[in-house]
Amino acid sequence: MSYIERIPTGIKEFDKLIQGGIPKGFTIAVVGEPGTGKTVFCIHFIGNGLQLGDKGIYVTTEESRSSIIKQALMFGYDFDSAINNGNLIIIDALMEERGDPWSLRELEVDELINKIIEAKKMLGYGHTRLVIDSMSAFWLDKPAMARKYSYVIKRRLTKWDLTIVLTSQYAVTTSLGFGFGIEHVADGIIRFKKSIINGRLRRFLVIEKMRQTDHDKRVYEIDIVDKRGLVIVGPYNISRGEFMIPASVIRKIIESEIKKEIEY
Repeated sequence: MSYIERIPTGIKEFDKLIQGGIPKGFTIAVVGEPGTGKTVFCIHFIGNGLQLGDKGIYVTTEESRSSIIKQALMFGYDFDSAINNGNLIIIDALMEERGDPWSLRELEVDELINKIIEAKKMLGYGHTRLVIDSMSAFWLDKPAMARKYSYVIKRRLTKWDLTIVLTSQYAVTTSLGFGFGIEHVADGIIRFKKSIINGRLRRFLVIEKMRQTDHDKRVYEIDIVDKRGLVIVGPYNISRGEFMIPASVIRKIIESEIKKEIEY
C-alpha cells in the first residue's frame, strides 16, 4: 500500500484506532445526539493542528466564538492567542455582531463557502484544518437538501488543502434527523451516542467508516475530563445494532425527506 499521510486528532488513544490519524484531505462526518462530545472532538482536532503547525478554521453555528475559546482553554488549547497570531479564524454563525468580519449574516451554504475561502486566503499557504460545527443549522428548514449541500461543500473546498470535520446531529426526543446528508458524501463517519446505564450518563463512539484505513470496528466508551478533554475509556460490550439510530427515527427521517422532495 502506498504511503498515506495522516492527520492526528489530538486524542492519542483514538488515533490508534485509525492507524495514526485521518488521511490528509479527507472530509469526515462526526454525527450523533447533542451532548455526546462532538464539539470537544472538534476542539481537539483544531487545537492539535495548531500545536503541529497547521492553520485552523472553526465555523460555529450553535455556540458563540467566546464559548468555543473558553472550552478550548479548559482542555489546554489557547485559541485566543492563535487568533491573535493569525493561525486560527473562528467564524461565528450564531452571534452576528456589527463590524465582525468573521460572522455570517445568513445561514446560507454559498455564504458559508465564500467565507471559508476568504479565511483560507487570509491564513495563507499550507495545510489547514477546517471544522463546521454543525452542518445541521444549514438545512433545519429543508432537510431534503442536506445531501446536496454537503456535496457542494466537499466539492468546492477540496482544492483548498483542507482536512475537514463536519458535525451533524439528530434528536431522539423529536425523532428528527440531520446527519444523513453528510454521511453520504463523507470519507469517514464517526458516530457518537449517549445512554443512561445504571443511573449514570455514559458516552460512546464507533468508527463506522474510514476510507484507506484498517480502522477498529468496536464500540468504545468515552469520557470528557477537565483539563484533558475527550478520553477513550475502552471497548464497551454493546452491539452495533443498539448503537445505531433507532428504526423509528430512520423511518421518520425518510418520510420527512420524501415529503420535502415533493414540496421542493
